Order: sequence, then C-alpha cells, then structure tokens
Amino acid sequence: MPEEVAWVKVETLQSFMVDVFKKVGVPEGDAETCADVLIAADKQGIDSHGVSRLKPIYIDRIRAGQQSPVTDFEVVREGPTTAVVDGHNGMGMVVGKKAMEMAISKAKKLGMGMVAARNSTHFGIAGYYAQMAVDEGLIGVVGTNARPSIPPTFGTENMLGTNPLTFGMPSDEAFPFMLDCATSIIQRGKVEVYARVGKKVPEGLVIDANGDYMTDPDEILLDLTKGKAALLPIGGLEETGGYKGYGYATVVEILSASLQGGAFLKALTGTNLGHFFIAIDVNAFTELDDFKKTTGDILRGLRASRKMPGHDKIYTAGEKEYLTWQERKKTGIPLNKSLQKELLQLKEECGLKKYKFPF
Repeated sequence: MPEEVAWVKVETLQSFMVDVFKKVGVPEGDAETCADVLIAADKQGIDSHGVSRLKPIYIDRIRAGQQSPVTDFEVVREGPTTAVVDGHNGMGMVVGKKAMEMAISKAKKLGMGMVAARNSTHFGIAGYYAQMAVDEGLIGVVGTNARPSIPPTFGTENMLGTNPLTFGMPSDEAFPFMLDCATSIIQRGKVEVYARVGKKVPEGLVIDANGDYMTDPDEILLDLTKGKAALLPIGGLEETGGYKGYGYATVVEILSASLQGGAFLKALTGTNLGHFFIAIDVNAFTELDDFKKTTGDILRGLRASRKMPGHDKIYTAGEKEYLTWQERKKTGIPLNKSLQKELLQLKEECGLKKYKFPF
C-alpha cells in the first residue's frame, strides 16, 4: 500500500521552521538561513535532509547543549584567496553560508577562493552552498566530514563519515549540473527515512561487525552509534570498486580536517565538524556564456544518448531535483505520519498555535 502522507505548502513549512528555531534561541536572521537550507532540500525531494531533521538533528541538540543556537563565526586565518574559520559549534548552516560567501567574494576578486571551516555542526545539504556559487556564475565545490559511518575497504568498523563531495556548475539550461551525494552508497538520513516509514533497507548497503549485510533500519541506526554497523562506500566491497568510494571519503576527511586543524574520524560526534568551500570564477578561464553553452551541450548530449531497454529517459545530475521542485511548487511538501507527529509536538512545545496543518 502507498504510504499515507499529508501535503504542506512550502511557505508554511519554511515559516514554521523559522519560528521553531527562534523559540530555541537562534537569532532571527540565522533562523531564516537555517530554515532556508532545510526547505531547499525538501523542495528538491531530498527528504532525508529537510524538515525531517528539524527536531532530531537541530532542535534536540540545541536543547541538549550539544550545539549553540548563537553562532560565533570567527576568522582565524586569512589570505587573499583563502581563509580558515571557526564556528565554535554554532549552527552549521550559518557557518556554511558565511564561509561560502567569503569564498565567492575572493573568487570574484582573484579568480578562486577557498574557505575551510572547523568546529561546525551539521549544515544540511552541501548542494545549497554549491548553488550559492552557481547563482553568481561560479563553479562551487563543497565537502564536509561527519559522524563515523563508512568502513575502510576490508574493514568493518565505521571510521569515516558519509563525507559528501559536491560540485555545482552553471549551464545554459533551467538548472545547473549539481552533483550532491555522499561517498557511501546510502547515507544515514536515508536509513532514517526507511525507519520512519517502516521499510527494510535493501541488502548490500550496510554491514555489521562480521561483514554480514544488515537490513533493519532501527537496528542499523542504533548500531551505527555503537560502531557495530557501517554504511558501505560507493562501489560496495573491494571487488566491485568500493575502494574508490573509500578513497574519495578519505579525500573529503583530509580536506575537512587537515587544512583547518579540525577534528576527524572517531572524534566526530555530530559537533566539531569540518567543511570546505571552493568557488571558481569561470570568467578567469573563459567567457561565462561559452562555458554555460558547452556545459549545456554536454548535458544534452548525455540525455540524448541511446537508452537501455525499458527506459525512455536519461537524467543528468540536478535534473530530477529541478523537476521535483516544479511539482512541489504546486503540491507542497509530503510529510509522513511519523514526521507529522514530530511537527505537532514542536508546535505544542513552542506554543505556535497560529499554524494550522492539514493533519
């Protein structure tokens, strides 16, 4: 049977999140940034990183004193094209936005800019910050480390985070090329989605301490915190190329920790995270319109190539998310029963009686 959901207008959900953040002490401007990052995920169908994470990842951690609702954004080292910043475990979305703004500013002046951040927290979808660069006619590259989830090849202990490596590039189409994905086959957020809707995780994505596959999402989430479960890297096991995903996850770990003197591997518990943000000015290499046209031609060529039997369409990175947003502009955001319960709980706890949800 299809999952029972309720649809809520984007504007309503975004406004609600702003108000919830403010109720736990996040300053209004920062609350708007945090909500904007989360709703950006929901708009694009990345439901594992949107409003579903409002309570468990952000509000609960603020209430528990794990992260600060007020973000002390400190620039600790800076050069013409580079900077190192410290977020002092404030709101990761605020750290991310300010850091990418710095990178963009430097790129516009000197062609390239890179900012490395330490002591931050979960910053939502990495694609939000790459899109900031794209909106300015730049290439954006973003990465972050995270709580241990991925084992090294031939290992079973979760050592590396899901460590997304994200690229955003402008094109002459209605949407850019946007590759925003974890370096694991499945990320923790998607396991949380499986748990919410009561479905098994497909076999071959997660292993236990003995290297056997796990499919129970609740068991996986519990054992991830104990170091007894691990999300396989892109490629899976060694014989299917898992060393590639493991290698890229390690690249992200190094760039998210070594440059800025940040925490890494088992020292990461959801706080003290590291990020990096790179902005590249296309005009330093070629005319922006020419770049967009060539990029668009590449993407159109890929989509026009021969299809596999049974498939009538090929997609390029960022296309499905764009198409989802075109639909959700009209339908709103789908919320499952578990998430509905969470939002009603937050509404009650925060005294936000003005919101009338369709559930």
